[in-house]
Amino acid sequence: AEVGTCSVCVRIEMKCVILVAGLDQRLEDELKADLSGKYEGLRGVPKALLPTADKATLLDNWWEAIRWAQTRNQFDGVYLVTNAEKFKHYERWATASGFPRENVINDGTTASTGGIGALADLWLALSSRNMLDSDVMVVSGDMLFNPKRFDIMGVCSFFKAHKKDGDVACYYEMGPHEDCTTRGIVHVDPSTKRITQFVEKPKASDSRLASIVFYIFRKETIPVLKRFLDENESSDKRHFGNFFEYFVPKSAVYGMKLPDHFELIGSVGLDEYEAVLQKLPSRPRASVSDSGHIVCRTYARVGVLGNPSDGFFGKTISLSVKNFWAEVSIEESDKIELIRHPLNDPTTFGSLADLHAVSVHEQYMGGLRLMQATCKKFHEYCSSQGIAIARKNFTLRYDTNIPRQVGLAGSSAIVTSTMKCLMKFFGVSNTDIPKDKQPNFVLSVEMGELGINAGLQDRVIQVYGGLVYMNFDQAIMERDGCGVYESLPMDNLPKFWLSYLADPSDSGKAHNDVRKRWDSGDTEVREGMKGFANITDRGKAALAAGDFAALADLMDENFALRRKLYTDAALGKGNLQMAAIAAKHMAAAKFSGSGGAVLGLCRDDAQLAALRDEMRATGFVFVSLIPNIPTPE
Repeated sequence: AEVGTCSVCVRIEMKCVILVAGLDQRLEDELKADLSGKYEGLRGVPKALLPTADKATLLDNWWEAIRWAQTRNQFDGVYLVTNAEKFKHYERWATASGFPRENVINDGTTASTGGIGALADLWLALSSRNMLDSDVMVVSGDMLFNPKRFDIMGVCSFFKAHKKDGDVACYYEMGPHEDCTTRGIVHVDPSTKRITQFVEKPKASDSRLASIVFYIFRKETIPVLKRFLDENESSDKRHFGNFFEYFVPKSAVYGMKLPDHFELIGSVGLDEYEAVLQKLPSRPRASVSDSGHIVCRTYARVGVLGNPSDGFFGKTISLSVKNFWAEVSIEESDKIELIRHPLNDPTTFGSLADLHAVSVHEQYMGGLRLMQATCKKFHEYCSSQGIAIARKNFTLRYDTNIPRQVGLAGSSAIVTSTMKCLMKFFGVSNTDIPKDKQPNFVLSVEMGELGINAGLQDRVIQVYGGLVYMNFDQAIMERDGCGVYESLPMDNLPKFWLSYLADPSDSGKAHNDVRKRWDSGDTEVREGMKGFANITDRGKAALAAGDFAALADLMDENFALRRKLYTDAALGKGNLQMAAIAAKHMAAAKFSGSGGAVLGLCRDDAQLAALRDEMRATGFVFVSLIPNIPTPE
């Protein structure tokens, strides 16, 4: 799937309405009946103004999150609707909390009269305060959530991305103890994020996704709200669940998943309130960030067969190797800080000549820009895909031992490790960003954001690890937005080796001419990429059969085809010399990536020592590779 771009955080002409007009008195009655004396001071206090574990009230948490977004121009007015019985409580809260008292609206209801329904309370606010021509966010102010678990601005950005054709309803994944018969349950299309079904308090459901009163309505939808109210005069039919059951089949409503779960929804008792006093709610999958220091390591890769056809709808087999890695760590901090690497991101030089020499040799390829670009694209992706993330900051650091500019996927390893850290830190799961789409995200950082010439192969193997067969057939890519990726057995691999240039050039230059020829429909290039795919399929069969002699022949065939398409001038003298030394010692050799290193396989293991010695004597680096066997997730 295409990786989304950010909805720029400009001013949104939107109102916000907080609803706290419910008249359910179960919790209030049980607080009054408690004889322990612990809750003496809470008698008669409305549910939304009850304290939580951190002493802030339920409503304080909402007001903190909304006010923070309001200071960033997300709302141009915030209103609160309550009932006549508790109006004074909320008026006093408004005075103490910096909420505009004149924006507290009394719906006139009491326990004896009964409520008018949440949808009618929203209409009261819209009609009485001249908001009928505005988009509006509406939330229930008496639900408990952790205000640091997600950012309301992300919800606003998601709405802005979809407001041309739809409204937004937020949902969360219910915990194991929660009962679907007390919730509005939604079904969401994972690709479009559109809610396909809304069922209010079903007796049973295969979905564990619960809607809450946290919606954004377009101004175009407000007349539909009024029409629904006119057609349903009974207050027990004037709730958001009733409305969405009616509205979802007729109109587009997009679902945004929140990373937290919610407590004290609807009618609750003292037992539930006491439980939340013990701690603030937190999703188990998000709690990894509370452990402090998160470290993610991604390994280098070598292309076994098929490369470079991954960028041309071909097929490849790639291997993750333990010898070389990139590691990123993340921990919570007051501000976002990206720590430069002392070696790879130099800012201090001995002289201008020293700066010049480092710049010519290393170019401008440090990891700092990779981490920054990944953070930017992560925010954009979550905003566009309806994934709300916590409002918290972090510090990122990285380290790597992957040789630079020799085509071992060093850049994508840093990006992949950064992505994994951000996902763990913010509790974003493989359901939120599916594993087969994560390589697309990494590629969007490198190609889309930084202009690095690349294909999907590196990103796939670094997300999956191990040994992976990849099919990038054009029809599959256009249908699914990704290829078909198959992890292959690793219990019987040959002894691969790697040789690389000690003083490499830019590993991406070899792609340029072939890309132009492909785009122009050059027959030789088009047929050549089919040839790489055919080599890959035969190599997969050879690996399965343990036929390493056939595998070596296919590696040589792969190199010969690449040499024909790219020419010796593009491949470079050093790369050709390493291949020639390999052939001299009866070994197969091919590019491991885009250039600067060759992957080899000896047909006769007795030749390995002599091959190694000649490579080193000629000035090349020689390494026996250690396959990286992935651990189960």
